[in-house]
Amino acid sequence: MIDGVFAPLARGASGALGLADDAAVFEPPTGIEIVATTDALVAGVHFNHDDPPDLVGRKLLRVSLSDLASMGAEPDAYLLTVALPPDCDESWLETFASGLSEDQEEFKVYLIGGDTVATRGPLLLSVTALGRVPTGQALLRSGASEGDEIWVSGSIGDGALGLLTLQSGVEPQVERDEAWLKERYLLPRPRTALGLALRGLASSCIDVSDGLIADLNHVCEASGVSAVVNLECIPISEPAKALLSDDPKLIRSILGGGDDYELLFTAPSAAHDAVRQAAGTCEESVTRIGEMSAGSGVIVVNGENEKIDIVEKGYTHF
Repeated sequence: MIDGVFAPLARGASGALGLADDAAVFEPPTGIEIVATTDALVAGVHFNHDDPPDLVGRKLLRVSLSDLASMGAEPDAYLLTVALPPDCDESWLETFASGLSEDQEEFKVYLIGGDTVATRGPLLLSVTALGRVPTGQALLRSGASEGDEIWVSGSIGDGALGLLTLQSGVEPQVERDEAWLKERYLLPRPRTALGLALRGLASSCIDVSDGLIADLNHVCEASGVSAVVNLECIPISEPAKALLSDDPKLIRSILGGGDDYELLFTAPSAAHDAVRQAAGTCEESVTRIGEMSAGSGVIVVNGENEKIDIVEKGYTHF
């Protein structure tokens, strides 16, 4: 299995040693810090049993690359752990590996090791991704200050609505909208280039994995400040707007659902133009959605003064 399926994914990574040793070996250049992150996906929890194996592989890698992007880190390599149930055959693995190979090429990252085991439980997949960032330049959750602007990349809520679409919880009227929302859930886009461009500009950063409000609250807690978000400013895609017009209650899923993997970051107001320029250079869209203030927690307002109660608190793991 290792020689036939996974070793080809290690070609080009000298430290991987062809996956023929007990561990990988690499030495970071001077002035570089290593950023490490681990994510696990479990069949029936994080993806459906009948999801295409190549898309499962790509999402597995991309959620970790999104973590690196939120730290301003350039992807370098990853380790893979696979716990295989009896019904997971060689054909599934080969298709899964083809998805990994496709994204390795796109994001210039290589497999350098890992583990394969058997399990009587559901299929479990885990990636430990390694990236690099100049010493002292990693983007953290803890740097936001009162008066900082709050920004988000892309659009919010598509991942949660895509999952609802897959589960037949919502039914877009336009077939193209349905396909687009499903893809946003199945194949998130890590904002790697934007994360690199925000080094030296953003005061804090996180990726939107558990939900906009929940992840912004993580920044508030780490930074010791509060956030005021204007509902009217939150970027919502046209397919999401169409569903929202039919069912306004879906705003809870948009604000509280996860799986968008957009970057949520803060920056001083003086950096406003520089943030827009950096995003433009990366060909990424960014939107200012609010401002950090004194206090704690997240407040969502509609217009000037109307506060909105947040019912959905984001994805919880337990």
